[in-house]
Amino acid sequence: MTISTDASLVTGPSAAPSRTSPPRSGSDFAGLSRRITEAGLLKRRTGYYTVRLGLVIALLAAGWGTFAVLGDTWWQLAVAAFLSLAFGQVALVAHDLAHRQVFRRRRPSETWGRLFGNLAIGMSYGWWMNKHTRHHANPNHEELDPDVAPDILVWSTDQARDSKGVARLIGGHQAFLFFPLLTLEGFNLHVASVRALRSPSMKNRLLEGSLLLLHIAAYLSALFLVLSPGKAVAFLAVHQCLFGVYLGCTFAPNHKGMPTLSGDERPDFLRRQVLTSRNVRGGLLTDVMLGGLNYQIEHHLFPSMPTPHLRRARTVVRAYCAEIGVPYHETGLIRSYREALTHMHRVGEPIRRQRRAAS
Repeated sequence: MTISTDASLVTGPSAAPSRTSPPRSGSDFAGLSRRITEAGLLKRRTGYYTVRLGLVIALLAAGWGTFAVLGDTWWQLAVAAFLSLAFGQVALVAHDLAHRQVFRRRRPSETWGRLFGNLAIGMSYGWWMNKHTRHHANPNHEELDPDVAPDILVWSTDQARDSKGVARLIGGHQAFLFFPLLTLEGFNLHVASVRALRSPSMKNRLLEGSLLLLHIAAYLSALFLVLSPGKAVAFLAVHQCLFGVYLGCTFAPNHKGMPTLSGDERPDFLRRQVLTSRNVRGGLLTDVMLGGLNYQIEHHLFPSMPTPHLRRARTVVRAYCAEIGVPYHETGLIRSYREALTHMHRVGEPIRRQRRAAS
């Protein structure tokens, strides 16, 4: 096993993940899990999610209701911006549904997940669930985590040296291109969702495809029936681009710039989740805008923990990590982006060096 220290930009106790204390006898995670369970932090929060789902539905209704009332006007671009935030909040709720934070049983979780994902925002619940499950099992593992696959961006110097195609083309300057590229993420989610329907491993392809088709048809019909063609295209561009940026800004602080893993061996579960994750400090606004994913360490350790319990769990997990000598990294929101971008620039150096040598 190798743990890349490309994320050496991280300051504080997490700067040296390979020098953590060895696991104690027994399971360190089992000890933490007992403390979390005794604190009641794994209990369902039915009231919270009833209110949250209701508010998210209200956001969508308000956005599309305003769209219908305004009619053919350039003020609709403000509605597009509002709906980008609403779509982001829907995606965060779908995330919680996929982790069974809302419902304990699989069937209602999948039903509501497809309604919020496929129908409401045009993102395949089945495709995302498959991808996200692999990420949680092996976060920041270069061969096993699809979120750090070198498709467009590179996440380690090894990936940079071996990069080809688009990743090699932009990898040397990817830190400067990261936020502009996020404007395409909304479109990418829709395209990837449709492409996933061709995979034999996709379950309930007919249902997934039908809901996606219904969303696309209703979305485009609304735009081009209410707006002139030029305004419709502008609305679509603003809405989808800002949606992509919002989602990217929500997920980028979680793992980008943290140590990456490679090879066949892996740390134990607790260290695998903690060492590769970053928490983001903040108040209520940060919790709402990031959907609780700012408590990424706690979320990865206990994926089914309801979002409102994550803040309390942070105190327990942080103290436990200090007790057993496991680095726990937490920073502010702006600093998290700076760490991620600095890391992305650093790992792109092999590409820049090879270009300088060839020129």
